Amino acid sequence: MNKYEEIYQTMKKAAKFALIKTIPIFLGYLFLGIAFGLLLQKSGLSVFWAFLISTLVYAGSMQFALVGILTGGLSYVTTAVMTLFINSRHAFYGLTFIERFKEMRKTYPYMVFSLTDETYSLLCSMARPADFTDREWKAATFFTAFFDQCYWIAGSVLGALMGELITFDTTGIDFAMTSLFTVIFVEQWQSTKCHIPALMGLAAAAVSLAILGPDNFILPAMLAICVMLVAMRGRLAKEVA
Repeated sequence: MNKYEEIYQTMKKAAKFALIKTIPIFLGYLFLGIAFGLLLQKSGLSVFWAFLISTLVYAGSMQFALVGILTGGLSYVTTAVMTLFINSRHAFYGLTFIERFKEMRKTYPYMVFSLTDETYSLLCSMARPADFTDREWKAATFFTAFFDQCYWIAGSVLGALMGELITFDTTGIDFAMTSLFTVIFVEQWQSTKCHIPALMGLAAAAVSLAILGPDNFILPAMLAICVMLVAMRGRLAKEVA
């Protein structure tokens, strides 16, 4: 077997493994992507924007928020701060993959870019098969992230196309991401005994919403949550322990 045949077999084996592992992500991303594409098209933006945003932004909840930003004319500062807070969680759970991604060398920047919540969960749970070499395992890791983004792009483009070709009422379609995070919240609640952070988040959001209204409550609520978490980090560490 020459060098090119060896590379082909490595890629084929890794891609097949990743394809099977990402089937659950495919089912979720396809429909969420369709919801995003429909929302984008109904906001007056074309299929091109659906492809471009899902390719270059690829940030789930931030993409849904971006629709309002693009059509509402928010300032650059507000957009930057909102993006920082919505995606700040990536800075924390991404730390666990720094060394693993660095070993992937040329694909390292893409792995950092493509680490979504779902891809992170999948990579954490994936066990390396005994017959996989280091190269095959690194390739499988790359294909897992790559396939997940392909699913999201496909769903977004399909949703935008459906919005152009089919006329129907899409009221409430943007609730798809809210539903996803509701499910994630319930799963996290059930999987941990310490509910203090969740209760603080709910309290901060409720108070901020009551005072500032639905258009202005997000950033103050996030700031309040961060302050409370830092202030109570000692107690929370004891509760988790």
